[in-house]
Amino acid sequence: MDEPVNTQSGESPAEEEEEDEEPLRCFLEEINCPEPGIIDRQMIETAYLEEGQKGEARRLHQLEPVVYDRITTMRLEFKNILRIDHLWMMPNLTKLCLNCNKIEVIEHLEMLTALKDLNLSFNYITRIENLETLVNLEKLSLFSNRIRRIENIHTLENLVILSIGNNLIDTVEGIERLRFVSSLKVLNLEGNPIAKLPDFPLSLYVTAILPQLRYYEYIFIKTEVKEEAKKRFYRELREIEDKQEREIQGLETKAREMAEADRLASSFVEHLDGQQLYESLWRDDEEGRILMLVGAQAQELYEEYSKDVYELTQQIYRLGLERFGERDAEIRDFKASLHEGQEELQAQGQRQIEQFLQYKERTFDEMRLKWRELDQRDDDLEALQSQLDTLNAHFEDALNELWESLMAQELHLHEAVEDSTLNFNRKISELMASFVEQAQVIFQQLRDVCSHFAHNMTEVVTQFLSSKLSRQEQNAIPEELRKCVDDREAVLQLVEGMRTTHTARVDEREDRMAQRSREFIDDMIFKLNNNEVDRHRAKILEINSFMEMMTQALANLPGESHQEASSD
Repeated sequence: MDEPVNTQSGESPAEEEEEDEEPLRCFLEEINCPEPGIIDRQMIETAYLEEGQKGEARRLHQLEPVVYDRITTMRLEFKNILRIDHLWMMPNLTKLCLNCNKIEVIEHLEMLTALKDLNLSFNYITRIENLETLVNLEKLSLFSNRIRRIENIHTLENLVILSIGNNLIDTVEGIERLRFVSSLKVLNLEGNPIAKLPDFPLSLYVTAILPQLRYYEYIFIKTEVKEEAKKRFYRELREIEDKQEREIQGLETKAREMAEADRLASSFVEHLDGQQLYESLWRDDEEGRILMLVGAQAQELYEEYSKDVYELTQQIYRLGLERFGERDAEIRDFKASLHEGQEELQAQGQRQIEQFLQYKERTFDEMRLKWRELDQRDDDLEALQSQLDTLNAHFEDALNELWESLMAQELHLHEAVEDSTLNFNRKISELMASFVEQAQVIFQQLRDVCSHFAHNMTEVVTQFLSSKLSRQEQNAIPEELRKCVDDREAVLQLVEGMRTTHTARVDEREDRMAQRSREFIDDMIFKLNNNEVDRHRAKILEINSFMEMMTQALANLPGESHQEASSD
């Protein structure tokens, strides 16, 4: 690691902090940088074409077209970059160097999921953020920026090296989160304010709470240092361990809940295990709210309505889970059968290749003897050459037979997979259609319940208004309902508005179930077909590559035989 290390001086803490604020500005201003800008296509292409090669290799490299998918390393140091952009064009980047620029925000890196090495040292970054998708990141350097706390790193499960020295970190808060990064072996925090406190040995603190570390500030952590650190920060370590244990338990609970939510979503009955659908009927239902103002009788109907809807939604919920189990078993059986067929063909092809390789060794040994004999004899050369030609022809015929056999097997498998997928699509579609039809029957019952409730509410509201009028208690009628006095049509309009709202919510839930069930099948079959196309293409390429390798080995045999004879 070639990062600079701060030396202690006699300056006051205020002066030292002021120096920490400005080291990069002076450093960059002394360099003749281009105009400040944003990473764009031209900058990427220029950097790629000017990379490492020299001489003829450089000239040939610059003649090649820039294929962004093939770029794995990109160096953009000293470019006076203000903002990160356009890096999504290189989705297969594994190493990215953006050090020595003027970047203030970590952004637009989410597409670089293959990235393993990221260098953002010597910039103006103030916050660690937007790194969550970099799941393969192994080395992260944020040396000499303006970062004040460690955060948003605990999700980088493959991180091995973290360099965050010479920043403005003045708190240990966040360091304990690195305990979740079990792969972390190297950490550097040198040059931060927290590392300069006279009565707080940061190196011991870090060693105590991060047991997975092997190196701190690039110095190996000895066993005796670890023991000393545990004793020095025993209380803090216990508190952090207790907190971590509670958090892990919370995460496990959340994971179980998410798994259950996924199961319900795959069953298409999420939010139907309780009163969620019933509550949605009344959401933003102004007409229903007004009708419920009539009091106790309406409340009784409301509770009965709630029970009826709940009972029916529970039927849909149980049906969804039951049918999910059937579909899931069918999917597992299909995939297992598919895998078994592919493995069987793979084994059969491998046996043929192994037999052919044994034949190849025997034939090549015989041909080598013939070539040596041909080199050593001066007479009867035609007979020897004829024998070699015969062996050569037999080998080519055997190779061609193997190619035809392997290709025939692969084509047969490909067609069988296509047919199986088609039959599976038909079967799973029938299962899904049966489920949806059964659910639709229950959804119709829900609509009938909505209509029945509306009918009963009409009678209750009408009786309520008549009773108040006969008793001369108009003032007891809620203001929103007074327009309905002596106007049955107004009551009917309110009730119909409520019924329409409720049945519309039922229709929406039914439509969502039908839509998602279709999308589920379409997505699954699409993925199966794509996976098979990719597998088929890869297998054909593998077979042809083997044939080319055998053909090349046959072509190289005379030269190898002559070379062996010469060395003898």
